[in-house]
Amino acid sequence: MKIENRVMPDKDQIEAMINDPGPDGPIVMVNLLKFREKAVYADGSNPEMTGREAYALYGAGVAPLVMKHGGRMIYAGPVSFLTLGRADEMWDQVALVEYPKRASLFEMSTSDAYQKISHHRDAGLEGQLNIETTPDFMFPS
Repeated sequence: MKIENRVMPDKDQIEAMINDPGPDGPIVMVNLLKFREKAVYADGSNPEMTGREAYALYGAGVAPLVMKHGGRMIYAGPVSFLTLGRADEMWDQVALVEYPKRASLFEMSTSDAYQKISHHRDAGLEGQLNIETTPDFMFPS
């Protein structure tokens, strides 16, 4: 199994999101996050900030945008232990985010408001995996 963390989707992944409306109903995004040891801002600012701290600034800004687009933050927490299986390297954090549909995620992530905060995400992340899932069963909130 080859795994490649990335910060941005590739061209084919972007085109697929544009051209495929996705499942009819909600999706839950599983975000597996790997932070940089030190944040790397394009303008060289905040050299003392950790990647986790930069990503936390992004998280504080993106949460209201998720809600504005009909979604909700389900869970976020650090990876603390690998209970089953083997991996050469673990992710640092897991986040679960629900959207009413794939288009909602796309609309949010291409909005002007999102573009204003995404530099914190870029500065903080070494890479990540975003896995779209479709719920078989939704637990009551």
